[in-house]
Amino acid sequence: MTNRLATETSPYLRQHKDNPVDWFGWGSEAFDLARQRNVPVLLSVGYSACHWCHVMAHECFEDDETANLMNQLFVNIKVDREERPDIDALYMDAVQAMSGRGGWPMTVFMTPDGRPFFGGTYFPKPSFIQLMNAINDAWHNRRDDIENNIAALVESLGRTARITPDATLPTIDLFTHAVSELGQTFDQRWGGFGGAPKFPSTMNLDLLVRSYLNDGSPTTRNILTTTLDAMASGGMYDHLGGGFSRYSVDEKWLVPHFEKMLYDQALLVRVYTHAAVVFNEPKWRQVVEETVEYLLRDLRHENGGFFSAQDADSLDDQGHSHEGYFYVFTPSQVREILPADLVETALEWYEITESGNFEGSNIPVRLNHRGLFKRTPEVDKIRSLLLKARSSRTWPLLDDKVLTEWNAMMTASLVEAAVLFERPDWLDAAQRNGEFMLRELRDENGRWLRSWQESGVPQARHRALASDLANLIDAFTRLGEATGKSSWITHAQNVADQLLENYWDPKNSGLYTIANDAEQLIVRQKDLLDNATPSANSTAALSLIRLGALTGSSKYNQAALDIMRFFHGLPPAHQVRLLIY
Repeated sequence: MTNRLATETSPYLRQHKDNPVDWFGWGSEAFDLARQRNVPVLLSVGYSACHWCHVMAHECFEDDETANLMNQLFVNIKVDREERPDIDALYMDAVQAMSGRGGWPMTVFMTPDGRPFFGGTYFPKPSFIQLMNAINDAWHNRRDDIENNIAALVESLGRTARITPDATLPTIDLFTHAVSELGQTFDQRWGGFGGAPKFPSTMNLDLLVRSYLNDGSPTTRNILTTTLDAMASGGMYDHLGGGFSRYSVDEKWLVPHFEKMLYDQALLVRVYTHAAVVFNEPKWRQVVEETVEYLLRDLRHENGGFFSAQDADSLDDQGHSHEGYFYVFTPSQVREILPADLVETALEWYEITESGNFEGSNIPVRLNHRGLFKRTPEVDKIRSLLLKARSSRTWPLLDDKVLTEWNAMMTASLVEAAVLFERPDWLDAAQRNGEFMLRELRDENGRWLRSWQESGVPQARHRALASDLANLIDAFTRLGEATGKSSWITHAQNVADQLLENYWDPKNSGLYTIANDAEQLIVRQKDLLDNATPSANSTAALSLIRLGALTGSSKYNQAALDIMRFFHGLPPAHQVRLLIY
């Protein structure tokens, strides 16, 4: 028998439809039942390509003993963080406040009215069972302690809505200070910022590209060159198929968690495009070309939309799941695939050894030849043969939902790359994506929705968030600039008007995450800090300035300036963090 998640549109939620857990999707039905039973709600948040989400699912949610205890003590809700980032952001703030760290899978215990009182991330089965029993004891025997903790926590969760704007705009000093902060955390040897694990930090790098254009600093150039070369030389970059994994578990960019996310491709295409043009570097253009090739080949719906992600795990020949199995090779596998005269060149080029660099196998890399990507015809043939052989393996699972925010981000990046590298085929792909979103991701009243999935009923659902609309403005504006078609600018204006009408804070300025007439959570937050993706408010400020310049409309310019004054109302340390991250 399947549980309620069998009817969800999210591929991630449907992965849990056969769990013995009595899962609910997010909604009033679950909270009403928790009130009737006088039990807490257990919220589990994850996403399809998340390796540790799969580990906890196997250890706990597929286990009868654990599931029975979950069903006995709690009402259980499963959420796809990519479909509902508003829910994820709110409760992730709570988890970080309680534990000092965050991540996925996220596990939160809350009252029947949605107020969190304990949370964490991944729990192995013994710890999870012990925790659930402790939560149950506290709920029934120490309720006053729970309520006291909740009050302070909920107060802190609403802090972004209480920030007041400054009368002045930020100055170049803030920009300069942010660049200085990045220089202090730069890894001189391997690039990037800080130690392991390492994320691409694309907004940091794009900021530095702009800084270099401003002052030509050799220090800034070194940070960019070291980081961009190192990221594209390690195993985080797919040297056979193109595209990037989400992050590296080590400081060398060698071993990734192998999930490939659409938003990373969009942001990395953007920064490598900018850097390739600014520094006239063909090797970085090659990275862009291979990443776009991957996107158009493996992540695109036939009607033009882009899918969300590919999983980290895949099945071996015996049907066992392993992280990264799809991507790795042993020397003996290379010998079986290639003609004898190509084997030694392949082993040397991709640094494939008997000892391996990942669990006895090899992630193809160029770390010993950092920044040297230009292939000979012989190596091109090797790459093609290895990719063909790899494609015959069992593929990682595909999260085939289409998200408005990430697709708009991808469209904007494709347009820039198409224009700068004179690729009309890429511009055509970007227009098809824009047309897909216009066709599939609006309701009958013209209001934007967040997520589309072909097998879902309805196919498009969930009211769009501010981040969706902010990125749509950027995408449609750039399409208008590149094609000269005024219809794209009209679409951008319509989206901007919807954004300012339904998400704007008339008291303190800035954009709320959710619309005025959408489902309201326990507090109404504003998405301020750039994280894995740019925040809704930072994206909107840039998008509205561009749209205002094109249309001559003062209301778009004024809203953008008001957002920047709102940011300037933050303490200086937070302003720098906003600019960097």
